Amino acid sequence: MKPDIKNLDDIIIFVNEFYNKVQQDELIGPIFNGVITDWPPHLEKMYKFWNAALFGVPGFKGNPFAKHAPLPIKAEHFDRWLILFNEIIDNSFEGEMATDTKKRAELMAAMFLSRFKGMKRGSDKVIV
Repeated sequence: MKPDIKNLDDIIIFVNEFYNKVQQDELIGPIFNGVITDWPPHLEKMYKFWNAALFGVPGFKGNPFAKHAPLPIKAEHFDRWLILFNEIIDNSFEGEMATDTKKRAELMAAMFLSRFKGMKRGSDKVIV
């Protein structure tokens, strides 16, 4: 039986494994690698993001949607992101928190995609 996600150490494991896959992925890798030139600070931010999202630990500051809004992201990019994310979680973890983590990722992807569809691309303004 695989362990469940219990703490920041587990978050560090899945974030590192996930972004290693992302960087090498032929569909979404070029988008991430084109924007992120210094990976360690990005990974630190992701550790804090997931620690806040999963365990309510304060420390994350930022607006994830604003960072992604100018990028050329489409539905197929979100699909690949989720496939890779779920694969990483399933390979290393199982249990209630692992399932919750995947659900949260799916909700985030759906929310981002919905907001992307409501935006005029090339602008950060939402079309009303």
